[in-house]
Amino acid sequence: MEMRADLLIVGAGMVGSALALALQDSGLEVLLLDGSPLSVKRFDDQAPFEPRVSALSAASQRILERLGVWDGIVKRRSAPYTDMQVWDGSGTGQIHFSAASVHADALGHIVENRVVQDALLDRLHDCDLGMLANARLEQMRRSGDDWLLTLADGRTLRAPLVIAADGANSAVRRLTGVATREWDYLHHAIVTSVRSAKPHQSTAWQRFTDTGPLAFLPLERDGQQDWCSIVWSTTPSEAERLMAMDDADFCKALERAFEGRLGEVLSADPRLCVPLRQRHAKRYVAQGLALIGDAAHTIHPLAGQGVNLGFLDAAVLAEVLLQAAARGERLADVKVLSRFERRRMPHNLALMAAMEGFERLFQADPLPVRWLRNTGLKMVDQMPEAKALFVREALGLIGDLPALAKA
Repeated sequence: MEMRADLLIVGAGMVGSALALALQDSGLEVLLLDGSPLSVKRFDDQAPFEPRVSALSAASQRILERLGVWDGIVKRRSAPYTDMQVWDGSGTGQIHFSAASVHADALGHIVENRVVQDALLDRLHDCDLGMLANARLEQMRRSGDDWLLTLADGRTLRAPLVIAADGANSAVRRLTGVATREWDYLHHAIVTSVRSAKPHQSTAWQRFTDTGPLAFLPLERDGQQDWCSIVWSTTPSEAERLMAMDDADFCKALERAFEGRLGEVLSADPRLCVPLRQRHAKRYVAQGLALIGDAAHTIHPLAGQGVNLGFLDAAVLAEVLLQAAARGERLADVKVLSRFERRRMPHNLALMAAMEGFERLFQADPLPVRWLRNTGLKMVDQMPEAKALFVREALGLIGDLPALAKA
């Protein structure tokens, strides 16, 4: 039997789920499908931390609050951070950012991806949105004015508009032939959670080492501040060496690389190693098709901005679609969908370029460049206005904001 909908969202991850919730009162027949069971796991606040976390900005917090999700995140667990300390491990340059500089309560919140996902699913199950679990996309083609999707179990779905929210390895992007620009960073990221001897002080710490950036991101359990999520970006050969270590040797290597800023690294959870690759779709839209989140763009985890870009994608696309529906326009028309692309692509490209330039600057070895970046860090650290601008950008509160993210 063929199922029909006004709009299909492929991928019920954080970004796809947020888009579905943003469209829940639109009057559109929305169907959200995913290859997972879409079940909410019982949360155990004493369970080990998940290795994958996101640094949710103030803009993302506002979006999630308005979608009725934020309370579900907070009641599970999250860690606000008020400060950020960045320094060059090959020199003396350092810079400190503070939420207080812009009269904000926090720079953001470090939250496990699973916590965000479960809070979103909790909210979705309370709505009357259509959800299709265990639905793995196998084929996709044009059929008249619609898209016809075939699932692995033989079921077929039809809709004039399909939204790809199915991640970095998007099946929708592949099946529809959307071209991308991509390159390998020639780095791998080791991610895990570690316990340190000293509290993290609600601070996100980042040291630029000779082989790549190392971040300690604050976590909290029962009010204790001795856990951090780490993201250690390094060369593939060094990542292989670090992954082969036993826990005790890894903790010692990590402590040395971090210059012991939080004292002894006492323990580490199981590690994951993720190859880093940047990817950007040449177009976010086509007739009856739009890409959001990691399906459209993936960036270096340097500043933890990936999911924030995705939530802004979802909020802007929902706004464009709701405005078009109110005017009686055809939502699948590329003219309508291009409004979303025009608003989001420049912002995403600018941030991707900034992160790329920042990463390359700190990987540069020539002595004049090292002197320049250390001098630059010291100078900017003495410029409150420049730092405040950076903080407001990190909060996600400047630029072309969708209504869901505005104060």
